[in-house]
Amino acid sequence: MKNILLYSAFLALLFSTGANAQEEIKIQDKYTAHNKGKFFVSWGGNRESYSKSDVTFKGKDYNFTIENMTAQDKPKGWHVDYINPARMTIPQTNFRMGYFINDHYSVAIGVDHMKYVMTQNQTANVNGTINTGSSFDGIYDHTPTVMAPAFLMYEHTDGLNYVNTEFSRHDDISSLFKIENTDKIQVNLTEGVGIGLLYPKTNTTLLGKPRHDDFHISGYGVSAKAGLNITFFKHFYIQGELKGGYINMQDIRTTQSNEDSASQDFFFFQRIIAFGGIFRI
Repeated sequence: MKNILLYSAFLALLFSTGANAQEEIKIQDKYTAHNKGKFFVSWGGNRESYSKSDVTFKGKDYNFTIENMTAQDKPKGWHVDYINPARMTIPQTNFRMGYFINDHYSVAIGVDHMKYVMTQNQTANVNGTINTGSSFDGIYDHTPTVMAPAFLMYEHTDGLNYVNTEFSRHDDISSLFKIENTDKIQVNLTEGVGIGLLYPKTNTTLLGKPRHDDFHISGYGVSAKAGLNITFFKHFYIQGELKGGYINMQDIRTTQSNEDSASQDFFFFQRIIAFGGIFRI
């Protein structure tokens, strides 16, 4: 009897170990169990908010600062332009392409195509001097001034292009939602930091000078983000992100003359929804 009990216990242990091993193999066999070596690419849209900014305009005959300028984005809304190759730069968009260096960390490059539009006809204090032979000539000592179109139109609308590199962490939190088969649906938490250059196309009309609208490397930016990623059937995902950062542009083109420039720095906050794919080559 004793031998039978020992034999039964041995068989139970053997089958239990085998079942656990099989379960472990099944988990390891899941495509979503490991990220190392995978590539990903995404495309989406954004809305953004900006802090107030002191903007300094310099030229041969003027040097003045608009204090606490307010600005906003220029949303397109849900529109076919997001997927129309000929018009993809018209809405506010986000492109990203990256690679997982291990199961939890990725590096990526991308472009946050934001839009920055000065609030027209706002009243802001102006400090400095203007001597261009126009009706705006004078010495300004924190003087309240209306930002009328004849005085200034100022926007980065094609756009406020933040060309950046990101380093991010990814964690599978599917178990919190009692999801067992992550190859069908997987929920991931992601956080990251980024750094890059600002390559805006600035549309400006300043003090009655001819309109200027051209691309120019103008400064740098840094950013941090947090997001939620939902992956379907191993390869397709939707990702929502909150992203904030700081932009410093000390060399903004404002007119057709190289003597004229502007500088500003400000904080931004983005809300992003992107669609993407993840795969191995």
